[in-house]
Amino acid sequence: MTDQIKQAERFAALHQKGTPVILYNIWDAGSAGPVRDAGAKAIATGSAPVAMAQGFGDGQNIPMDFALDNVSRIVSAVDLPVTLDFEGAYAESPVAIAANVQRALETGIVGFNFEDQIVGTNDLYDIETQAARVTAMREGSDVAGVPAFINARTDLFLKAKPEEHDNAMLDEAMARASAFADAGASGFFAPGLKDEGLIARLCESTELPVNIIALPGTPDTATLASLGVARISYGPVPYRQMLRWLQEQASAALQQGG
Repeated sequence: MTDQIKQAERFAALHQKGTPVILYNIWDAGSAGPVRDAGAKAIATGSAPVAMAQGFGDGQNIPMDFALDNVSRIVSAVDLPVTLDFEGAYAESPVAIAANVQRALETGIVGFNFEDQIVGTNDLYDIETQAARVTAMREGSDVAGVPAFINARTDLFLKAKPEEHDNAMLDEAMARASAFADAGASGFFAPGLKDEGLIARLCESTELPVNIIALPGTPDTATLASLGVARISYGPVPYRQMLRWLQEQASAALQQGG
């Protein structure tokens, strides 16, 4: 437990506005090793690649026991802080969320991504409901005795095309960041947000470290750092690139075989 607490503190300290920690998302113990060897300071799973690598669809379709067993093997394979993309914590009620958080922390992880999307729908929880869910995550972490990094995610920007992102949408995101911070969140994740001006406003509006995902069209690392971003993740991008490479190599080999 002492080592897990130290890893949690180490992970939290990596989040510095203007000096973002880079999380090149992995999906199993085998993919975690090369990322560690490349110089990663922490390891992060992505829910989509974890699920797809095992033949499941994203959106909590992979059983929770399976996902926790997978991340337990990752923790055992790398001597680095590991954070889990826990989607919606496989629960709706605060009591169930807190219980699932405690179970997840038994694997040795030190953090979570936790989204405000109602899994399986195109809707988001309202701010008050999601804030209560974040509070449940914090309470579960407290009971487990681990200062887990709760990266509270909003799917607002994934629900609209980038050209539709505007100040009104950002105002909603900032309101969520404020409520989630009060509820015990450690960071704020805005996947899909790419506009430099909006990213800068978001970073200025909250004390929480802001996480941006490096999807195609997102500003580069140096620009994101200058805007105040504290965490850059890659989500499903590495897995999709690996699949594309694998298919290309297989195709070349099979064509040579006639």
